[in-house]
Order: sequence, then structure tokens, then C-alpha cells
Amino acid sequence: MTKIAEKYQVSHFLVFYLIHSLQFGVGVLGFQRIIANEAGQDAWIPVILSGLFSHLMVWMIYKILQGNDGNIHDIHHRLFGKWLGKGLNLLISIYFTLLAIEVLRTFVEIIQVWMFPDLNIWIFSILFLILVYYIVTGGFRVVTGICFFGVILPGYLIFTFFFPLEFADWQNLFPVFDHSFGEILSGTQSMSLTVLGFEALLVYYPFIKHPEKSKKWAHGAIFFTTSLYLLIMIVTLVFFSPEQLQKNIWATLSIWKIVEIPFVERFEYIGIANWNLVILPNICLTLWCASRGIKQTLNLPQKKTLLMVLGLTFISVILLTTREQIDKFNSFMGDVGLYFYLYIPFILILQIIIKKMKKEGGSG
Repeated sequence: MTKIAEKYQVSHFLVFYLIHSLQFGVGVLGFQRIIANEAGQDAWIPVILSGLFSHLMVWMIYKILQGNDGNIHDIHHRLFGKWLGKGLNLLISIYFTLLAIEVLRTFVEIIQVWMFPDLNIWIFSILFLILVYYIVTGGFRVVTGICFFGVILPGYLIFTFFFPLEFADWQNLFPVFDHSFGEILSGTQSMSLTVLGFEALLVYYPFIKHPEKSKKWAHGAIFFTTSLYLLIMIVTLVFFSPEQLQKNIWATLSIWKIVEIPFVERFEYIGIANWNLVILPNICLTLWCASRGIKQTLNLPQKKTLLMVLGLTFISVILLTTREQIDKFNSFMGDVGLYFYLYIPFILILQIIIKKMKKEGGSG
């Protein structure tokens, strides 16, 4: 384990932006229909439950990392040995690369459907990934800066979600608790996969100054993200009828269509353009995690590993050409995300058992 020099580390409060920027991405534009399909007018309940579940996961991540030198890659090496540890490390790097592919391809599809049907996928993707390469090669501090601006600059979009309240039908929220526990749980599972992103903390933890002080900021980010999702979900439920919502793949963009500003006729175009600033930190941070993991595992320069994951991302994005392929890929990533939720408590329990065995062996 190589100790990270202080000049490469970031202040502990910036964990707020690192976590929120990765949780709040392209899924915001269309998560409502998926959750409402399971929980109907009670769809706001899974949003709250997923937030509580995310707090629990972050607590577990800190338990895993505290008292250990390094990040999850170093922990894998200690728990599973050299070769199995390397295999798990590469799987995590592949996972973060797949996340970047999912975000970029979904965003390109939104641009094609809503703005430019004839958009050349490979030209847009390669230009976007060149920008990602430029940012990530600047180091983790630069990536953190992009996450900061990716939260602050598009922040004004929050106020646009109050425009539809003029046409709200609050009866759409009733009856409350009208769905079974199984339906609420299914909706919570779907919502939990939407807010994945905090798991990147497992990789960049050594890059935080005084990481023990970052706990409150990490949980603050989870609370802020959950509050925003809850606001958007409630606005969506009172604005759309259940039948209308099921026909809107990207409900957030449909909401933006009713925003009226004297100098802007189609605000959803402004929203989509601004969403570049939201997904850029998503892709930069996930590909930084992926390239960092490969660097640690294979002992290669990070610039080379970054080119590897960028190439894989580019090829995958241009190969996903149809709506069916994109939908299947997103469903696959949902399943992978569920395994990640199971993986975090597994590592924590295994670590506790091994520590206990070593303690008993030492005392014996």
C-alpha cells in the first residue's frame, strides 16, 4: 500500500460533492415511471426507504475502510490473497467502466430523441471522452473540482421543479399506503439502483484528508440526494395522472416542457444541454476509479489504464445502437448494482470474522 501524498488529497468536506455528483445523474430524467410502475401513488415511499438504505451502506463502507491502510483494492489483497484479490479488483474496475458506458449511452439516446435525431454517436462520444481524458489525467483533485462544479453550476435547475405545482392535483397522492409490502420493496430495489454511486468511496478513500471527518459530509450528501429525488417524485406524481406517467419514459423532461420563461421557448433543450455538466462528473469519476483500480492491480501507469477504459467505453457506446439493446444493458446494470449492495455487507462481515479469528488465535 502506497501512502497518498497530501498534495494529491482533497479536503474532507468535498466528499459531499463526490458522492452527490455520482448519485445524481442521467437516471434523474426518467426514474419516476419505473418506481411508480411498482408502487403507484406510493412511489415516494421507496425513495425515502432507498435513502435510508444508502445511509446504511455508507456506514458499512466506513466500517470496512476505517482501521485499514488503503482502499478496497488493498483490502481485497489482504482478505483473498494475491490472485483472487487481483481478480476482484479487476471486476470492480469493469463495474465502474460499465457505469460510465451506461451513463454516456443513455445521455446520447436522450439527445437523439429530444434534440438531434441524426446525431452521430461516435463523433459526440469521442469528443466527450477526449474531454474526460483531459480532466482525469489532471489527477483526482481536478476530478473532484469537476464534481464540485457539476453540482453547483446546474443547481438552479432545482427551482424549475416548482413550476408544475401550479397545475398540481394533490389527490394523485391518495390513498396513501395502498400498496403491499412486496410492491413497496420492489420499488425500493429499483430506486436503490438509481442512487448507486456512493460505492466509489471504496476506491478514493485514501485521497481524502482526515477521512474520519468526512462521515457527516457523506451522509449529508445522501440526505441531499434523497431529498431532491423525493421532491422530483412528488412533483411528478401530482402533475401527471397514473396513465400519463406510464407513457412518459423521461418524465423530468416532460415536466420541463411546461416551464415558461420569456426568453426561452423550449426549456427542456436548456435542461438537456445543462445536463452535460451533470453527467461529466459521473463519467470522470467512474473512469478515474476504473483506471485507478487497474493501475493498482497491474502496476501500470494510470494514463495507460485510462486509455484502456476509454477505448472500451467508446467501443461499447457505438455498439449499443437500438432502444432494446440499451434497455437490456440498463437492466443488466441494475442486476449488477444489486450484487454490489450484497457485496458491501459481505466484505464487512468477512472482515469482522477474520479479525476475530486472528484475535482469538493471538490470545491462544
